Amino acid sequence: MGPIWGIDLGGTKIEGIILEDRETMRVLKRMRIPTDAHRGYINIVRQVYKLIETLTAEIGIRPGKIGIGTPGTLDAINQTMKNCNTTALNGMPLKRDIENMMGIPIKIANDANCFAVAEANLGAVVDILPDAEVVFGAILGTGVGGGVVVNGKVLNGRMGIAGEWGHNFLDESGGACYCGRTGCVERVISGTALEKYYKEKVGSDLKLAEIIKQHEAGNDAAATETVNRLIQFFGKSMANVINILDPDAIVLGGGVGNIDLLYSEGVREVEKYIFNDRLDTLFLKPKLGDSAGVFGAALLT
Repeated sequence: MGPIWGIDLGGTKIEGIILEDRETMRVLKRMRIPTDAHRGYINIVRQVYKLIETLTAEIGIRPGKIGIGTPGTLDAINQTMKNCNTTALNGMPLKRDIENMMGIPIKIANDANCFAVAEANLGAVVDILPDAEVVFGAILGTGVGGGVVVNGKVLNGRMGIAGEWGHNFLDESGGACYCGRTGCVERVISGTALEKYYKEKVGSDLKLAEIIKQHEAGNDAAATETVNRLIQFFGKSMANVINILDPDAIVLGGGVGNIDLLYSEGVREVEKYIFNDRLDTLFLKPKLGDSAGVFGAALLT
């Protein structure tokens, strides 16, 4: 079998990992370098190349293929990147350029898919439900994303947008989204959106973690209103996912996914909207932390 390689291409850092094989998944080498995305697309490609070459030199083994997690999606028809929040990548043939530079095949998936496949195969899900057939990985942070894993493998879909839950319509009150639409899930229950909602109520900035503390202290009506908004719309949006996929488990990643209330009040809210008389779906906290992306990328190969 031999070593497997993964690259997690983020907005600020690029992380690479070499794992001994699929059986042990033992880390042979792991390294991070800056993305330097502000310098443009060509520089990002060069940084990926630099990381791979440095890892190769460190371990003395050249990769035969590499999985890469990206902040967007590869268009299956045009073979160019789309929906990237690292906007320099949009419209660019990232897969082709790295393959040409390295002379090896590359497999690309978005970061939410990498998160989902890692937690399904190595993390939270396999510990509790090793026979899970369908897993949904939801990332709730600065933005909102999702990935679908079926029988241990990423489901990409015909257009490469399977699992893009963050850009389903949720509520008009979310306002305009960068994607060009209005009221997306991301504009309602992302950390950024919730902090914006709170600021509109009180006129001052507060991080989401502090808003939660204020709510729990019971002395900030705007904080409680913000948390109630999160719980209500988490229930509605997640019920849509369950009604369509009926996953065995949902893993909640990102900063918002750390909020304990989602696993109690949030889950009870989900139950109100699903097409069943009870909710059997497991809601799990992630196990792998910021390792999920790069492990998931390696599992793509």
